[in-house]
Formats: sequence, structure tokens, C-alpha cells
Amino acid sequence: MPTPEEMAATMRANVEEKTGHPISHWMEVLGRTKLEKHGEMVKHLKAQGVGHGFANLLVHDFRDRKSGGAAGTGGGAVAEGGGGLVDAQYSGKKADLRPIHDAVVAAASGLGDDVEVSPKKTYVSLRRKKQFAQVGPATNTQVEVGLNFKGHATTDRLVAAGGMCTHRVRLADVTEVDDELRGWMREAYEGAG
Repeated sequence: MPTPEEMAATMRANVEEKTGHPISHWMEVLGRTKLEKHGEMVKHLKAQGVGHGFANLLVHDFRDRKSGGAAGTGGGAVAEGGGGLVDAQYSGKKADLRPIHDAVVAAASGLGDDVEVSPKKTYVSLRRKKQFAQVGPATNTQVEVGLNFKGHATTDRLVAAGGMCTHRVRLADVTEVDDELRGWMREAYEGAG
């Protein structure tokens, strides 16, 4: 399975073919807007016919460049980074958890072009028409993936949760972003349409 960075690089290589314009064109389009919020910028590109995944990637790259970073350092559509909120979540003792987070967001982004990655202060919301999952550091050694699917049976790994999600899974290693977790994410995604 490709890494989140490899997936973003593949998307960047295909921007012109998929959107009809090179990345430089879209950087100019975004540079001419007065928009500052990530979601507004994505919506602006989508209104011009750019698919959600590519719009999200382009906005992350634009924001990376604007903040003085190299384009793509935030991981684009598969790992929001760059915006500061996620970087703060995975700083200090939690820094080693970032690859797990990136793999979860990559798996979510691969579910469909309508996946919205929305960073909050302590977690990242993964939305379709409504939130279907969230991901964030649970401890210094574990990432928690919350899933929304009422009535789903629990297992030793998939446990009941309260609050914004009906179930949760704790991950301590990137290899735990496996087919079983992806299946649960797909089920939650499909239920949020």
C-alpha cells in the first residue's frame, strides 16, 4: 500500500490531466481570492469543476507555500497538516503518532471524492454529508479513531463509545490501519451519505 506522501505525489502528478490546468494555474487562482478558510477555498475550486480530493490537495499546497513551507509538506488531500491544528495535536511526545494519523486520513480520503477533512483543536473530523469518523491522539502512545454507525456490533477491537461517535478503535502502530479498520470506515462513510 502506498504511503500518504506517495498518494499525494501521485495526485500532484495527475492534477493537469484531471483538472485541465497545471498546479501553477490553481495556485494563481487561489492567490487571487480573498478567501482564507480552508473549506471556502476548497468550495471555490470545486465550483470551477475541480474534484474534492484534488481541491483539498491544492488548497493544502497553496497554504503550505503561503506559510513559507514547501508545497506538499502538509500531505495534501490525504493528510491535512500545514494548517497548524494537526501539527499541534502531534507535537512533543505525540509526534511519533503522526504517521498513524496520516494513514487513517489517507484511508478516509480514498473512500470518495466527497470526503471532507476538517481539523479541530483536539481531533480531525472526517465528513461526508455528516461526520462519519474522527481521528486524534488519545494518549502519548495511541491514536483513536471514532466511527459513527448505530447498531453495529462491538468486538474486542471495536468498542462502544459515547459522545460524537458510536464506536472507537485505538491504534498504536501504522500497521493497524488495516483492511478491518478500512471496512469499518467504509461502512460509516456509506451511512453518512
